[in-house]
Amino acid sequence: MAPLRLEAAPLFMTLEEYVASKLREAILKGYLKPGEKLDQNEIAELLGVSRSPVRDALRKLAAEGLVQIHPHRGAIVAELSLEELEEIYMLRRVLEGLAARLAVPHLAEERLAALGEILRAMDETEDVDAWIDLNYRFHHMIYEAAKRPRLLALIDNLRNIVAPYIRQYISSPGYRQSAQTSHRRILEACLRRDPVAAQRETEEHLQAVVDGVLITSRSVATAGTPLEGGLP
Repeated sequence: MAPLRLEAAPLFMTLEEYVASKLREAILKGYLKPGEKLDQNEIAELLGVSRSPVRDALRKLAAEGLVQIHPHRGAIVAELSLEELEEIYMLRRVLEGLAARLAVPHLAEERLAALGEILRAMDETEDVDAWIDLNYRFHHMIYEAAKRPRLLALIDNLRNIVAPYIRQYISSPGYRQSAQTSHRRILEACLRRDPVAAQRETEEHLQAVVDGVLITSRSVATAGTPLEGGLP
């Protein structure tokens, strides 16, 4: 629970939204690991709020798929089976491939230049959190150009659900170099204004990611060790 530092809630947020945002950040960054118990009293004390907004925030995160609420175990960070991981990536391949194809005709030169800058920044950073943020920005910037807000919301939701598992894989040796090769192929397809190629490269990129995630997750399960992350 260490990442849940007490801070004043932004004026534009309700207490429920504030608590949900703090928990969401801790889950997505891997500080709270899949299966970890979320104690309402402890969260309320750490954030200086009553139990009511904590309870409502946990329900909100459960609706997003980030938290699971069990009658006897209480609330825990959502756990995914290998089959669920595979299913989510099957959906991501379809949705993100579609978003890339729809986006290509609307990619302005300024956006294409910004995508290139993001890839250069990813090459230079050694910080995992910074690389993950840049990776999100790269894909999001492409999909956003499709101007399909519901499609983008579905993609973001699925990305968030698997985020703790992705972090483990991204930290593995050699992943980022391989991913950057895929990213450049996606960008090259966008630069050629080839929507079919952009869709294909995006789908192949996600297939390579899920293959690696499943291998890493099986290794973690076999070794009986928790996913990387922990408390900072």
